[in-house]
Amino acid sequence: MKIRHVKAVAVFGIVLVALTGARGSGGGSCGGSSSSGSNSSSSGGSHDNDSDTTTSGGSTGSVTGGSSANKALRDVTIDSCGLDASGKNLTAKITVNNSDSLAYAYDVNLEFKGDLGDTTVTKATARIDDLQVAAGSSAKGEATTAYPGSGNGSEYKKCEVVSASRTAS
Repeated sequence: MKIRHVKAVAVFGIVLVALTGARGSGGGSCGGSSSSGSNSSSSGGSHDNDSDTTTSGGSTGSVTGGSSANKALRDVTIDSCGLDASGKNLTAKITVNNSDSLAYAYDVNLEFKGDLGDTTVTKATARIDDLQVAAGSSAKGEATTAYPGSGNGSEYKKCEVVSASRTAS
């Protein structure tokens, strides 16, 4: 392979990494363990929109894309999820990291799921509304929904953020 081809492949790889970048965690385990993920902010460009709304494509883990429209979703990290101590509710604890210079109110929708391909588990959803996060700060929230099953909740293997939006407050 000629040196110019190697250089072209290297430049393409750098551009690809720059366009996708590292993103925050959008999913977590429901087994009581916390998920860990990077909550890095996007680099470059400025934020000139006071309202960001995003919807995840259903993937658990990292969120792709680099536009400011994905910012609200990238700001959310799932700390833990699972059945609460009463055995009656599915609960997800999250942290929202607002690295911008404006304060925002976040709305976050979460979904509790079984293993991939398991059609016997009823999906359960929970929502957090108007979680206030000051500029350059983090805030914790908890989303709870009634447990739709009759067992011990072990059929719920993961939870994920399916959408998030923020409005300047």
